Amino acid sequence: MSNVTSLKSAQSIDKDEWQMRVDLAAAFRLSARNDWHEGVANHLSLAVSPDGKKFLINPRWMHFSRIKASDLMLLDVEDKSTMDRPDAPDLTAWCLHGRLHAALPQARCIIHLHPIYGTVLASLANPDILPIDQNTARFYNRIAFDMGYGGMANTDEEGDRLARLMGNKRIMMMGNHGVLVCAATVAEAYDLTYYLERASRNLVLSYQTGQPLHVMTPDVAEKTAQEWEADREQFLAHFAEMKRILDHEDASYAN
Repeated sequence: MSNVTSLKSAQSIDKDEWQMRVDLAAAFRLSARNDWHEGVANHLSLAVSPDGKKFLINPRWMHFSRIKASDLMLLDVEDKSTMDRPDAPDLTAWCLHGRLHAALPQARCIIHLHPIYGTVLASLANPDILPIDQNTARFYNRIAFDMGYGGMANTDEEGDRLARLMGNKRIMMMGNHGVLVCAATVAEAYDLTYYLERASRNLVLSYQTGQPLHVMTPDVAEKTAQEWEADREQFLAHFAEMKRILDHEDASYAN
């Protein structure tokens, strides 16, 4: 039996995996709704096995706004024939997400995007998100930085390099590239990505004023970041509410 499958209905797989598919499909639709997508590029993935080596990911070159739960591919990082199949995933998806899931089992949901404001910051010589408000303070001292961009992430070696840089962090600013978010659930990954892009927008707009930034003290920034981390119910509620909006407007993502 192949390790690469596209399962077609809730009846064909267990309840837990189907819910994972529904949640990840919702995250794709919401990413398109928020204008985080970039053509048919970029990828979101979700581990379904305890070791993270079996994971769901979007099919090659399918627009986020059309993705359904049944469309998602189930890949196994141990299956070396994956890229030889006619329905192979995008090469950068396999090399980046596959190696991250193999190396970082705690990174259950991985979101890699090129959102406008996050990518603008990642293009600066100093891509740090300075704590100038509550949103930016959420990420204080909690970001990994990749300043060694060398082209497309289309080799296992590049995926392994990024996994080492990510380590135990949940956010990476990818210099000259975009952003990477790793979290325990789709709900948390979506919420982090949402606030990362809002924080990036706040900072970029503040830079554009040309006025001096009013940066928080380290103590206040750290206190604020810890307060964000203590409010876990909010990000769960945020994602649940966004799925209710999708259900009202177009529930096809859950098919």
